[in-house]
Amino acid sequence: MTIPDYQSLMLPVLRLAEEGEKRVMDVVGRIADEFDLTQQEREEMLPSGRQRVLHNRIHWAKFYMSKAGLITSPGRGRFIATSAGRELLAGNPQRIDVTMLMSNPSFREFYKPERAEDEPASYPSPNPEPDAATPEEQIEAAFRSVQLALRAELLERIAQNSPAFFEQLIVDLLVAMGYGGSHKNAAEQLGRSGDGGIDGVVNEDRLGLDRVYVQAKRYAFTNTVGRPDVQAFVGSLVGLGATKGVFVTTSTFSPQARDFVKHLSQRVILIDGQTLGDLMIEHGVGVRISRAIEFKRLDEDFFSEE
Repeated sequence: MTIPDYQSLMLPVLRLAEEGEKRVMDVVGRIADEFDLTQQEREEMLPSGRQRVLHNRIHWAKFYMSKAGLITSPGRGRFIATSAGRELLAGNPQRIDVTMLMSNPSFREFYKPERAEDEPASYPSPNPEPDAATPEEQIEAAFRSVQLALRAELLERIAQNSPAFFEQLIVDLLVAMGYGGSHKNAAEQLGRSGDGGIDGVVNEDRLGLDRVYVQAKRYAFTNTVGRPDVQAFVGSLVGLGATKGVFVTTSTFSPQARDFVKHLSQRVILIDGQTLGDLMIEHGVGVRISRAIEFKRLDEDFFSEE
């Protein structure tokens, strides 16, 4: 039997997660036995040679189910079924796949591609048919899926770490983006803890020609930052005589909060969890390159005899 795709592995992985805390290494052998995989199939590697195919697909199966609230991570590298996951298994499903997970609002929010507010909702296919897209389009879709997953993992890991870690993360990101001068200067300005987040002032540039007031709240994804929090932040700006502010959260901002900052004399930027994750990826904070792929095209000038 060939190695099952990641969607076919979702139900077996959830059943094992129902037993108690597991790691991928704990379940890979049992799943291989369940599907009667040969030793060669168990050892088969990805083209990169960095990870076994079966391990990789189990990881994606549990990750997608975690975004649907069926699995949670009690600690680094461990996973366990949630009450929602156990309730689903009680109904004796024959299969769990992306189509089923789409019934969960949080999974749909994670899985849908970014789009303009006036564009109709659409969902990317987890396994695009070869005839439905060009090779480049398939590569772009795969890259986008990996980026979305990485962003979600970054936010999950931030939530698992301490407020002090979050403070340092903001320092690292601001410096990587060119603010605050050096790490030493930025660290001196930031880090005054309060109410689960940080507050401080950083230089907008290395010369200190202008300053930016920063506030951050490390909230769970389900907690929305509303207008009162943003309004209080703007009040702090007024009290400090500041004209520029950045409010960072690991969750989201309410529509009322976003609308509020549009009509201010001060320049206030709201950075939600998705934007925070994207900025970390863009500026190399908390991530590293695991594999670089180079694509080459035909050089028409080389073959020109004119």
